[in-house]
Amino acid sequence: MHPRIGGIERISMRYFSILFIVFLLFMAAPCFSQSSAPAKKDTVSILPSVTVSMDPGNQLTAISKTDISLRKINNSQEVLRIVPGLFIGQHAGGGKAEQIFLRGFDLDHGTDINISVDGMPVNMVSHAHGQGYADLHFVIPELIENAYFKKGPYSAEKGNLATTGHVDFKTKNVLQQDMLKLEAGMFNTYRAVGMVNLLNEKIRKKDQSAYIASEYMYTDGYFDNPQHFNRLNLFGKYYGKIDPNNTLSISLSTFHSKWNASGQIPERAVNEGLISYFGAIDPNEGGTTGRSNVNAQLNTTFRNNSYLKNQLYYTAYDFELYSNFTFFDVDSINGDQIRQKEKRSLAGYNGSYTNVHYAGNAKLTSEIGMNVRYDRTNNSELSRTKDRKQLLERLKLGDIHELNTALYLDETLRLNERFSINAGLRWDDFNSSYRDKLNNGLVSKKNTTILSPKLNFYYYPNENTSIYLTTGKGFHSNDTRVVVQSSGREALPAAYGADLGVVLKPARNLLLNVAAWYLYLEQEFVYVGDEGVVEPSGKTGRQGLDLSVRYQPVRWLFLDIDANYCRARAMDEAKGSDYIPLAPVFTSTGGLTYKSKIGLNGSWRYRYMYNRPANENKTLIAKGYLINDVVLNYTRPKYEIGVSVQNVFNTRWKETQFDTESRLQNEPHPISEIHFTPGTPLFIKLGVTINLCCNQPK
Repeated sequence: MHPRIGGIERISMRYFSILFIVFLLFMAAPCFSQSSAPAKKDTVSILPSVTVSMDPGNQLTAISKTDISLRKINNSQEVLRIVPGLFIGQHAGGGKAEQIFLRGFDLDHGTDINISVDGMPVNMVSHAHGQGYADLHFVIPELIENAYFKKGPYSAEKGNLATTGHVDFKTKNVLQQDMLKLEAGMFNTYRAVGMVNLLNEKIRKKDQSAYIASEYMYTDGYFDNPQHFNRLNLFGKYYGKIDPNNTLSISLSTFHSKWNASGQIPERAVNEGLISYFGAIDPNEGGTTGRSNVNAQLNTTFRNNSYLKNQLYYTAYDFELYSNFTFFDVDSINGDQIRQKEKRSLAGYNGSYTNVHYAGNAKLTSEIGMNVRYDRTNNSELSRTKDRKQLLERLKLGDIHELNTALYLDETLRLNERFSINAGLRWDDFNSSYRDKLNNGLVSKKNTTILSPKLNFYYYPNENTSIYLTTGKGFHSNDTRVVVQSSGREALPAAYGADLGVVLKPARNLLLNVAAWYLYLEQEFVYVGDEGVVEPSGKTGRQGLDLSVRYQPVRWLFLDIDANYCRARAMDEAKGSDYIPLAPVFTSTGGLTYKSKIGLNGSWRYRYMYNRPANENKTLIAKGYLINDVVLNYTRPKYEIGVSVQNVFNTRWKETQFDTESRLQNEPHPISEIHFTPGTPLFIKLGVTINLCCNQPK
């Protein structure tokens, strides 16, 4: 018998409360005692220089800037973990997009979070594997300069998929120095990164910059069956002023990845000794994927306090994935391996015009914008296969066309230095069509629209405090194959949310964010790509608390902690059968970062996820985990030597878990139980970075 959720909630809230109180007591005394002392010139000054943003809508900018300055993003997993409260899990080899968890959601691979890089969308709608599939592996982590995030559906400029929030990654416009990085680690792991300026220092001083960067990675992984995972990234960018009023940015990139995977394994197979903890039932899982991008942005400023943004982008994308979740349940002879495959062209435009008006102490910022996105896939496929080579049966095969056109208006009125109001309205139109090649090329079409209003309030009692109430309606589109089958019903299920929070800097070395939030989702139809079927889900409601703490007790030590609690329920189900599978209940991440003026620096980080229900009635539990990582570096102007250790205590944990019904080859009937992908064991990696030149443009 598992304890009822009420017990879990009480334990989680107790941890949350104790954590909050202990850290406040621990931090307040030294912080306030130092509040009037000026920072020394030879200190590593981070938090003392951070200010609470009084720019409406950017209440979390102080936290994101602090995290970026303290925590280097040196691998693809850390890219998304920069968002407080966001967890990821890998369950099909290193090349597949990670499973994402945020605010009580199992977001699959990106269904309810809008992710972009330099304004270019990452999420793939109507994807062969799942709606909103967001693969960030085409980004070289060392090129990320900033990560802007907001939780909730409160921004008019963000539309589809931005229900739990959105994340905008910005790559470097200027490469300060040429760099070569070499890394090697356990499990036959190797990685090389190179970045080179293309313009000399004289030209760079004229506000012109151009560079190229590349990354190659290989690993066999820690599984019994080697992954043979390899990834190649190439990226080039030009950024510069073409005249006093216009700034142009053009980037080109390409990426390819190939891997094998051990997939999700049933607990009984490990318990009975049929396979090891790192073994596989079907060793022929894995896949290939690639993405090439062209991204151009032109920003124009005018004399009347206004500016214009124009962006064009194009992506060519391919994807092929082999998976086996049920083993021999459907086909007791050949097995249940499936292939999901597509080729896609994605093109779009983002444009906005912003104008600022002043009337006494009041400031009105008006923004009007337009987004156009067109996705076209060729031969989106779901098939049954054997050993990746033999095609047994085609279940789905067709072409998808999806055009999303949107207009939005965003008005921010700053009445005085203390109070601001933001109101926005967004209109989205979707034209969807599907050509079913297994049904004589039958073409089905549907047009749907949705309006998304936003209303947000910001109050600044003083220069160290920001109080906000944000409200809004958002949505995520469903798969085109669902939309045309359901005649458009619930094609754009709405999400209604509200946040009440405060960003507080009670002392020069202490920064806090606390928020209470609620999110309600309407009925939706979900396309299950692994099975090629449509499954309805009901109304859901989630409410929770978020806490973020950033603290610098002494000049060389930094502490950060994020704690997140959520109660998630299906609203149309009876009590006791209303749990939302895999919805995180309580999570926490944090760590200590050490920085010295002699070049030694390092960090200890943890991530903790509490137990959560794996099915609707909570008869199965997805077990929680606590993982610790350590990084130590010695940094000099011309080089850096470092070691990173993941899972320092070699904890045995389950990175992803699912309640799945499967049948092994010799079993008479299928069994429903936890299937999991084992998490990384102790993993040590060494690295050296060489700064090839240090001439910085003035």
